[in-house]
Amino acid sequence: MNFLQIAGILYNNCLEKSISTSFFYAKPARPVYLITLFLVFSLSGWPQTYPIGHRTITFTDSSRANRPVPSELYYPATSAGEGTSLAAGLFPVIVFGHGFQMGFDSYAYFKNAMVPAGYLLVFPKTETSLSPSHEEYGADLAFLVLQMKTEGLNPASPFFTHIDSTAAIMGHSMGGGASFLGCRNNTVPSVMVTWAAAETSPSAISAARDISIPSLVFAADKDCVTPPVSNQIPMYDSLASGCKVFINIRGGGHCYFADANFICSLGELGCPAFTITREQQHSTTLDFTRLFLDFYLKKIPGAWTIFNDSLNNSPRITFQKSCTTTSIAPGVQRKPFIVFPNPSGDFAFIEGNCSGNDHVSVNVFHVSGRAVKNYILEPGEKRYHLKIDMSSWAQGVYLAEIRSAQETRVAKLVKN
Repeated sequence: MNFLQIAGILYNNCLEKSISTSFFYAKPARPVYLITLFLVFSLSGWPQTYPIGHRTITFTDSSRANRPVPSELYYPATSAGEGTSLAAGLFPVIVFGHGFQMGFDSYAYFKNAMVPAGYLLVFPKTETSLSPSHEEYGADLAFLVLQMKTEGLNPASPFFTHIDSTAAIMGHSMGGGASFLGCRNNTVPSVMVTWAAAETSPSAISAARDISIPSLVFAADKDCVTPPVSNQIPMYDSLASGCKVFINIRGGGHCYFADANFICSLGELGCPAFTITREQQHSTTLDFTRLFLDFYLKKIPGAWTIFNDSLNNSPRITFQKSCTTTSIAPGVQRKPFIVFPNPSGDFAFIEGNCSGNDHVSVNVFHVSGRAVKNYILEPGEKRYHLKIDMSSWAQGVYLAEIRSAQETRVAKLVKN
C-alpha cells in the first residue's frame, strides 16, 4: 500500500466529508489525524510549491489563415517574474477559456492555486468583442493544446522539454461552452473541465455527443445567467465520455466561479440571492477541480479516492457521475499514440508511450497506397517523440501505420 492510499484511508476514517482550500478540514476532536495526513502527503511526493513565471506570447495558427492567438502563459518557474526560466520537470498544460467580456485576469485565484502546484496555464485573449465567434474560440482552445505540445518539442522554445503529454481544456461560461466545441472529436486533450458552461452557436450541447474524453461539468444552483437546466445538465447528459461527473454547487452563482468582475455581475442582476460567498465557491471549485486534474493529468491514484469520497459526502454539492471504467485508476492510461498537428504544414509529430522493450515502427503511406517513409524506434524508452519532416511531400492525405507490441493503429495525416 502506498502513502496516497494510506492518505485516502485516513481521510475516509478521520476527516469531515468535505475538503477545503487547505485540502482537508479535520474534526476538532482529532487534530492528530490532520497532522498525519499532511505528513503522508509530504512523504508521498504531493506536488511541491513553485514560483509563478509569466510570458505573453502570440501564437499563429497556420491552418486558419495564420490566425493570431495572443495568450497569457503562467508556469512553474525557478523564480517568480516576467520571462523567468521554467522549473525542472514536465508540467501538464491547462488551456482556459474566459467568459463573455471577461479577461484572463478574472481567474487569478485559479492561476495562483494551480501554477504553484505544478500546472502550466494558458489563457487565450481572443474573442473579446460584443459579438464573439464561439466556433473560433473553441478552435483556439484546441489549437493551443497542440501548440504547447509543439513548444515542448522545439529546442528554440522556452518550454522545450517541460511540457507533459497530458493536458486539459477548461473554461467558464462562454469559455466553458467553447471547451465543448474544442473537445469535439478531439482526443489530444486528456480531459475537459467546465464551470457554468453556456450554450453556444454552434451548439455545445450537440458537440457533447462527440466528446469521449473524461469530463467534469460544474454548475451552481443559483445561476440565472446560464441556468443548469438548460445549459450544463443537457451538456452533461449528452456527453459520450467514458467517465463524466456533474457537480452542482449549492447556493452558488454564475460569476462566483471567477474573481469579481463588473460586466459579469451586471448579468446577475435579478438572480436569486446566493447563500454562499465567492470565497466559499472558489474553495469548492478548486477542491474538486484540483483532485480531478491531479488524478487524470498527474496520475495520482489517491486523488481519485479522495475525489470520490468527497462527492459522496460533501454537503457543499450535489452530483451525478457515470464512469464505466472499473479499474482502480479509470482513465489514467494515456492513449498510446497522439499525432499532431493535424492537418500539418512542414512537420508533424507522433508522441506515445511504450514499454522499455518495445520496438515501435511507423510506416507512412500516401492514401493511394504508395510507401513514403519508414521509421524504426529502438527500445529503451518509455516515451518517444517522433518528428516527421513533410516539407518535401505533396499536399494531400497520408496514412501513418504505427506498430508496437501493444497495438497497431492507423492515423490519417493531412499535409496542407
